Amino acid sequence: MKRLRTTVVSMILATTANAQGVIDVHSHIITPEFVSALEKEGRLLDEGFPLPKYDVDNHLKWMDEAGVQISVLTLAAPQPTSADVVRKTNEAAALIKREHPDRFLFCAALPLPDVDAAIREAKYALDTLGADGIKLATNVRGQYLGAPELDTLFAMLNERKAVVILHPHRPEPVNREVMAQTPLAMQEYLSETTRAVANMISRNVLARYPNVKVVVPHCGAYLPLAVPRMKSLTAVMQANKLVGDIDWEANLRALYYDLAGAHSPEVIRMMLTITTPDHLLYGSDYPYVAPQVLTQSLARMKQYLTTEADLAPFREMILYKNANQLFNGL
Repeated sequence: MKRLRTTVVSMILATTANAQGVIDVHSHIITPEFVSALEKEGRLLDEGFPLPKYDVDNHLKWMDEAGVQISVLTLAAPQPTSADVVRKTNEAAALIKREHPDRFLFCAALPLPDVDAAIREAKYALDTLGADGIKLATNVRGQYLGAPELDTLFAMLNERKAVVILHPHRPEPVNREVMAQTPLAMQEYLSETTRAVANMISRNVLARYPNVKVVVPHCGAYLPLAVPRMKSLTAVMQANKLVGDIDWEANLRALYYDLAGAHSPEVIRMMLTITTPDHLLYGSDYPYVAPQVLTQSLARMKQYLTTEADLAPFREMILYKNANQLFNGL
């Protein structure tokens, strides 16, 4: 099954490379079962804003208009509490991929914080549903990435050489007054992403499981600022026995970054202070942003990746080659 999946993905991505179609590594599926479950639990506004509607035909229409050949589907926030809803969402994404094999990949959601159930779902998704990777929330009910209890999950993902796409979720605990004043998507999502990745780095998770490749969303969040600070404070933290040895090179080598959100030449240059051009990926955040805005945003990216002399050599890498390489390794 894995060999067949690898062959199919390779064929799809090879076709995309020849056609020079864009690969979008950051798009979301929002299923009726997911919405219904959140409604029953009174959690539709858990993230502080309403969920957009999702329709695969509209997604394809936008992709065609914008010049996106392949989109990678992941489950949106918030995380469902039901393993059954997670399974149904993964099956819905798998069906979309089967019906449009040259247009979609998907990374499966997991029913955390139950680690054993998450491992079972990951194996089912990868082996039976043909998932192309795994989506992980920054935290699920206070269980943050980097927590020791997640080591067994990462060990399994390491064996599978899995691609993991991260996405921020509401912090836990949360200050609701602050969230009401400054919506999560405006700031806290960036803090959440930085917090989760910093947790993983401080425990050497990515160095200890080097076959796992992690996609960090939203232009790296605050990591271009946080990584130098963490490095500068490591010695004093170690002297006070607050952290152990950190393999910075191995941890950072595992991180890829999508450019969903407020991308610009300046942002990309800042990201290149902590990573290399072969680890940058295009991402849209469909359907959370209006299609016409996404089309304009992608056109602007293509424009400055052509005209900015220092970034022009990376144009095709960012738009599709890096994603092709990342997912072709499954």
